[in-house]
Amino acid sequence: MNRSGTGGEPVIRRYRAADRAAVAEVCLRTAAAGGDATGLYSDDSLMPEVYALPYVEYQPDLAYVVELDGRVAGYVLGIADTQDFIAWYARAWAPAFRERHPVDAPPSPHRPAYTEAQLVADGGDAERMRIPELDAYPAHLHIDLLPELQGRGLGRRLVDTLRAALAERGVPALHLGIDAANVGARAFYERLGFHELPSSRPDAPRFGIATG
Repeated sequence: MNRSGTGGEPVIRRYRAADRAAVAEVCLRTAAAGGDATGLYSDDSLMPEVYALPYVEYQPDLAYVVELDGRVAGYVLGIADTQDFIAWYARAWAPAFRERHPVDAPPSPHRPAYTEAQLVADGGDAERMRIPELDAYPAHLHIDLLPELQGRGLGRRLVDTLRAALAERGVPALHLGIDAANVGARAFYERLGFHELPSSRPDAPRFGIATG
């Protein structure tokens, strides 16, 4: 991995603690089926606190970012053992999340397909991550790139970087879920060789791939 991301050339490097706010911003700006979710919910911290920040809190050594001109513009966040992550999330993350985001918080005036009530409920529910295929696909990931980095092969490089790191740890395979409305994401994962899992549903697609 290169060590700098200046001069207009994006580079992949390991996550650092100082990247936390930038990772949250990338998550927010890609959270609406790949588009910008800023202002979509009553609190812009909701999406990052469910789908990004727990990952860098729990397993920062499996997080990689894309740096462009000195700023983080994309990432892949990995969890090697989803069952352990579920236990940690229920114990260490969900209780504080529920305190920060009570279910009776006033919603925003927008009406996203993924409602605020669903998002808040998911943030407090570690069990939503438990899928029937966990024994065979114990790892999972989240990946996001800002628009200026898309179509440049960086998504593939990020996934390959994480797969190699997981393989080195003896993790056989990983899984992920996508927003059913994000047809571009589905095509991307299929090009990379991901296959649909038995538990996948039209409204909640799930895919898996071996790490090797």
